[in-house]
Amino acid sequence: MTFQDKTVLVTGAAGVFGRWICAAFAREGARLCLSDQRMDGLESLKNELGLDDSRALLHATQLADEASIVDLAAKVKSKWGAADIVVNNAGIYPHEGLLDLPVAEWDRIFDVNLRAPFIVSREFARLMIAGKRAGSIVNISSGASRQMRNGSVPYCTSKTALERLTKGFALELAPYGIRVNAVEPGFAPGSAVSPLSDEYVEKMKKRIPLGRTSGPGDTPEAILFLCSDKASFITGTVLSVDGGNSIGTYEPGQLVGALDEARRHS
Repeated sequence: MTFQDKTVLVTGAAGVFGRWICAAFAREGARLCLSDQRMDGLESLKNELGLDDSRALLHATQLADEASIVDLAAKVKSKWGAADIVVNNAGIYPHEGLLDLPVAEWDRIFDVNLRAPFIVSREFARLMIAGKRAGSIVNISSGASRQMRNGSVPYCTSKTALERLTKGFALELAPYGIRVNAVEPGFAPGSAVSPLSDEYVEKMKKRIPLGRTSGPGDTPEAILFLCSDKASFITGTVLSVDGGNSIGTYEPGQLVGALDEARRHS
């Protein structure tokens, strides 16, 4: 039970990655503050994880509202004093071209994907410092931080900025023993917010060098590692957990000669 009696905050807890992350920490004995927009999704997740009130705190957080985030931190302080681990998982991925994008939509994307992680990290780092806790913060980024995607430029830009923010917090919080890292998850279908066709999923899977999409154990295990004592000398890093998808474009059927022969007999 690596995280027995540790307090973990996860934003976007009711989403696909959020549920996987929360399940991994719950399995390792952590107390969980589950944060998402809607309370019904959080209640469902709490029951799914089998958490009682001593190990769970639910908060319907509006991440575009600073006051809501401040209230989230206050609730955690009141119940547990501080969090030991913060996972800034919540994010939005609208698809719209720049020429048609209203300024209000640009602001909404950056409010959730960049401004909110800044405020969450600031508020919870203050609690860690006051409580003399050598904590860990992990920001969920994306391979989109390094490569623009047509129709998703604001998302890509926000994730690039999030990785710079990660390094900035890592630098400034290091004297307090607080480590800050980022994880870039691999392609994972199943989002209720952004449903994907079976054809699209199969097309994407074929482009991933390791030949599969991201599953429930991939990103969460990387996060658990970064938050554990095994990673006590790691801060300010960005870890890709994507089956090699960030290496470059992979085209099936292009292997020739000895490599192709070896693959046929493997």
